[in-house]
Amino acid sequence: MEAIPAQMKAVQLVGHGGLDQLVYRDDVPTPEPAAGEVLVDVSACGMNNTDVWVREGAYGTETDPASVSTWRRGRSTLTFPRIQGTDTVGRIVAVGDGVPAGRVGERVMVDFSIYNRPEGDDSLADIDYIGHGRDGGYAEFMTVPAENAYEVTADIADAELATFCCAYLTAEQMLDRARLAAGERVLVTGASGGVGSAIVQLARVRGAIPYAVTSAGKEDAMREIGAEDVVLRDAPDLVAEVERVVDGPVDVVADLVAGPLFNDLLRILRPEGRYTTAGAIGGPVVDLDLRTVYLKQLELHGSSQGTRTAFRRLLRYIEDGDIKPLLDRTFRLSDFHDAQRTFMGKTYIGKLVVVPDRHWNTVGAPYAP
Repeated sequence: MEAIPAQMKAVQLVGHGGLDQLVYRDDVPTPEPAAGEVLVDVSACGMNNTDVWVREGAYGTETDPASVSTWRRGRSTLTFPRIQGTDTVGRIVAVGDGVPAGRVGERVMVDFSIYNRPEGDDSLADIDYIGHGRDGGYAEFMTVPAENAYEVTADIADAELATFCCAYLTAEQMLDRARLAAGERVLVTGASGGVGSAIVQLARVRGAIPYAVTSAGKEDAMREIGAEDVVLRDAPDLVAEVERVVDGPVDVVADLVAGPLFNDLLRILRPEGRYTTAGAIGGPVVDLDLRTVYLKQLELHGSSQGTRTAFRRLLRYIEDGDIKPLLDRTFRLSDFHDAQRTFMGKTYIGKLVVVPDRHWNTVGAPYAP
C-alpha cells in the first residue's frame, strides 16, 4: 500500500458565490482519522444539485426566500473553507482508535448523512451531511465515522458506484414518505436528473408504474431505465398531456422541479393523492391554492436525504443488481469548474462523477467524455 501523503489535492469552497469560490489546491493537509473514524482514499465522488445551491447560498430563510443562506438555513454548520462532495467511493487506508485494523483495504461507499441521532432513531429533524457539516469527497482523502463507510462487493466500477448514494437515497426516502405501493402510478418531474432517474428505477423495484416528465430528446433514455411513458415538460397543457399519456389516475407526484409546474401537479393528482418533493430546480417559491389541497384531500410531503434504514435497503438493491448506475461521464478533480458548468447545464442524463487525477487512469478514463 502506498504511503499516505502529508498533503493532498482537493477542491475547497471558500465562500458563497460563483465558480471562483471553488479553489483547486494541492497543499491541503491530509486528514487523520479520529477515534471511531476511517480514512478513505477517494476514487470517485458524484455531483449533486445541493453542491451548487450551497455554493450559491440559495436556500433562503423562512421569512426571506431571496436571502443568502446555506442548506441548514439559520443553524448552519457550514464553515469555510469546506470540501464538498457527498457521493464518495474509495478504499479504507487507515483507521482511528476503536476501529478494527482489518477494515483497511475495504472498498466502501459512504453514507453521507450526519444523523445526530442514535442508531434506531430514524428522525431526520436535525440531520446534516458530509460535505456540509464536515469535509467531503472532492479530495484525494477524507475521514468519516466508521459506521458511515459500508463495504460494497458488487461487481461495479467505482465511478458507477458513485452515482448512487445521494440521488438514490433521496429518491428512496421520497417514495417512503409518499408510501408508494405496488401497482400505483407515480409522475416524476426532472426525471432525467440524478434523483429523478433514481425515482424511476426505485419505483419499478416497488412494483409501481413510473411516468417521466422530461424534455424532448430524452424520451428513449427514460423508457430504457423503466419509465412506462414520457410527458414532455413544455407541453402547452401539462394536465391534458398527462391525462392523454397516463393510463389511469396519478397516485403520487414525485416533484424535483416545482416553479410554474407546481399548481398543475396538484391538479394532476387524484383525490387523496400524495405529493412529495426534495427539490425545486424550476423555482422554490410557488403559487398554491389551498382549496385544491383540502378539497382533494391531498397530502404534501417534504423530504431530504434519507434514513439509515433506507440507505441499507439501497445497498441491498445495489448488491442484488436491482438498480443500475446511470453514469453520463466523469471529470478529473482538477477540471472541477468544467464539471460543475456541465452539471448546471442539465443537458446530460443521470449523473456526473469527479475522479481524483491520481486515479484517473484506473477509474475515470473508461468513462471520459
